[in-house]
Amino acid sequence: MRASDPHAAHIGIDFGTTNSSVALVTPGAAVELASFSFLDAQIPSFRSVLYIEQTKAANGIKRSHSLTGPAAIEHYLQADEKGRLIQSLKSHLSSRTLTGTEVFGRRVRLEELISRIVSDLRKHAEKQFGRTIRTATVGRPVRFVGAESDEDDAFAVDRLREAFAHAGFEQVQFELEPIAAAYAYEATLDHDELILIGDFGGGTSDFSLIRVGPTIRRQGRTPNDLLGNSGVGLAGDAFDARIVRKLVSPSLGSNSDARSGNKILPAVPAWIYANLERWHYLSFLRTNNVREILKSALIRALEPEKIEALIAVIDGDFGYQLHQAVQQVKFELSHADAAEFRFRDGTAHAHTIDLRIPVTRAEFESWIAEELAAIERSVDTLLTTSGVDAKDVDRVFLTGGSSFVPAVRRIFATRFGANRIRGGNEFTSVAHGLALRAADPLPA
Repeated sequence: MRASDPHAAHIGIDFGTTNSSVALVTPGAAVELASFSFLDAQIPSFRSVLYIEQTKAANGIKRSHSLTGPAAIEHYLQADEKGRLIQSLKSHLSSRTLTGTEVFGRRVRLEELISRIVSDLRKHAEKQFGRTIRTATVGRPVRFVGAESDEDDAFAVDRLREAFAHAGFEQVQFELEPIAAAYAYEATLDHDELILIGDFGGGTSDFSLIRVGPTIRRQGRTPNDLLGNSGVGLAGDAFDARIVRKLVSPSLGSNSDARSGNKILPAVPAWIYANLERWHYLSFLRTNNVREILKSALIRALEPEKIEALIAVIDGDFGYQLHQAVQQVKFELSHADAAEFRFRDGTAHAHTIDLRIPVTRAEFESWIAEELAAIERSVDTLLTTSGVDAKDVDRVFLTGGSSFVPAVRRIFATRFGANRIRGGNEFTSVAHGLALRAADPLPA
């Protein structure tokens, strides 16, 4: 797709691990973002989730149907009998062993699951923008979650391309997500710069060094303008998991013991708590096997009240609410040295959950020290392999939700100086830039 085509719909799609967004470059070169309705509000992002449920017709035949995005979340929260809520599908694209999952007795391929989300994104954008959409520039991370080689990344891209084809796209051009963010930042410049882009998604953290500015746009962008890329397969989801593991799970019995004869053993198997760390996995625990395990643990537990709280979380399927509470305390710790984690089920359960746990920013930073070190190594590797000294980088543009975490920003402030760090539209800049990339005549 070339910018010289006056009828071309220059569409950018940021299909993210947690959230997705769509942008269009209008004939006047302005960028318009698609908006989505969620809980009576209009938001610029679309949750990358798929909800599948079964309903029984009058003739007794069960049929399944699916919802995606904000509608999926709303329907899931309102349903008395929960269906299957599936999230973070992008993080499985590089896996050669995870080909799909079984939903209500039917095996469904990963590509098909993703295509349902992407198809609804396309249809919503077509309705809002008033045009048929069959081509798009789509973001991809520098390194997909779980990818250990270039071959793994290529495998993930092929699967993503197939999913978009199933969703009705005839032509898809892929662009690195940090490069897309660079396009969004470049649109604000009246001078040339060498910039480092840090893009923090739900599943990956990606970095690029690139020259941008009006001279580059005027002369035409070349591959030499991109000095280097690096990335790691972790970001916001990993931070959330640490909060659950270190702050929440102990209040639900993860460190509690039980008496078994003359022995003292862990009250509940560790794998149950591992499922709490990804909120959409919680529904997998609502099985008779888990209920029997927890029933036995409750009888033997030295701290039965904590096991009761765990049972209430699982029976109530409060994974989403728990996740929102984790997001809230992470947000508060980005703006204060201390906060209080608060979670209350708000229902008439026999054992109402009311967690109020103080936490400091220093504690949180100690929990994510390993992830922070991996991000530091990736940034330093990028500078080394690109042959660029930190002092020669004019600006650092950070995008994505985890870019707000002070410890993350400190990594860049230490190397480049706080005065060189910029941000803006942290949740939509990649889609914005992908649309601009779609309008750029530079070949992919």
